[in-house]
Amino acid sequence: MSENVTPATPLWRHRSFAQYWVSRVSSTVAMQMQNVAVAWQMYDLTHNPFDLGLVGLTQFIPAALFVLVAGHVADRYDRRRIVSICQLIAGLAGVMLAIGAAGGWMTRGSLLAVVFVTGSCRAFEQTTLTTLLPGIVPLPMLARATAAGASASQLAVIAGPAASGLLYAVSPILVYGLCAALYLTSSILISLVTAERTATSRQPLSLGMLFAGFSYMRHNRIVLGVITLDLCAVVLGGAFALLPVFAHDVFGTNSWGFGLLRAAPGVGALLTALALAHRPLRQHVGRIMFGAVATYGTALIIFAFSRSFILSLLLLAILGVGDMLSVVIRMTLIQLETPDDMRGRVSAVNSLFVTASNQLGDFRAGLMASWFGAQTAVMVGGVGALIVVLVGRKLFAPLYNRETFETRR
Repeated sequence: MSENVTPATPLWRHRSFAQYWVSRVSSTVAMQMQNVAVAWQMYDLTHNPFDLGLVGLTQFIPAALFVLVAGHVADRYDRRRIVSICQLIAGLAGVMLAIGAAGGWMTRGSLLAVVFVTGSCRAFEQTTLTTLLPGIVPLPMLARATAAGASASQLAVIAGPAASGLLYAVSPILVYGLCAALYLTSSILISLVTAERTATSRQPLSLGMLFAGFSYMRHNRIVLGVITLDLCAVVLGGAFALLPVFAHDVFGTNSWGFGLLRAAPGVGALLTALALAHRPLRQHVGRIMFGAVATYGTALIIFAFSRSFILSLLLLAILGVGDMLSVVIRMTLIQLETPDDMRGRVSAVNSLFVTASNQLGDFRAGLMASWFGAQTAVMVGGVGALIVVLVGRKLFAPLYNRETFETRR
């Protein structure tokens, strides 16, 4: 390879991966900071909780509309350029937010318009970013690189909201300006990455091409298994939307306590990602993935009955451990089981399912909580995740019996 690296080379000595990792941290921190700041500014403007829901819906709509097109684009054009352009546009959106905050002319409509633009960029960026990694590092390093890349996201999920809340108290202009700077830095870094393997597909756009990811997934039991297992477990076991209820009604704490509850899964996930980056999984990857989902479900069940704030923090951290194990195994297997000229479209299907599962999981939890209470909703979600493990073990036996990450093709 051009950077003279081997599978044993430390990840941080791989220049392109280091650029990729810093770029990913920068863009994800910017996204997390901007999400928090926009939500706060929206509520300051309207004092209507429904508008906060509109912010989330406005982010989801472009993902649902464009994710399949994004997969086709990722397989047809230079992936580095796609990510760089998306981050550049997101940076310009941050500049607009800063100017609007300074001028005092931001309205409900203009905030939603900016959110739609950044959500559209994210649909292309996130789909393409995951397909870029196998072209940056040697394939034997992919499992470690995937874990390290996931640690970047978790680090941002923990640090971004905290930093945004602190800086917003000083000035929203400062938050939006920093978001713009981080996005632009990320755009420059990703454009400098050296990719050894690039997309080669030049087939014309058609319905068959757009839905090729679904077709490939249907015929590959490993890819179908990891995506379906995650989708069902998150839809049935989604509980994060109910954490404010637990913070206020069960533990009698304030927004600071809620923040700790929301950060706890990220802490567990980050520690797991860092560990996997140094000591990647080498055996029993299928059983470990099913065990990780079972751990997720068990932690939810115990959390539902917990009356101790400290114990609940620990349980949420354990939940994060199980989630990160599942994410790393899923993303690594998807990349290794998919030909390079199909990775964009398969990644698009995965992104669509992940986005849908999170939204539907929150809706399931909220709806059930309104009927039976938050604790029952979380407990049922945990039981549902365990049922998914038991059923999935029978339906996707090749995935359960998968020993290593090495592709069978």
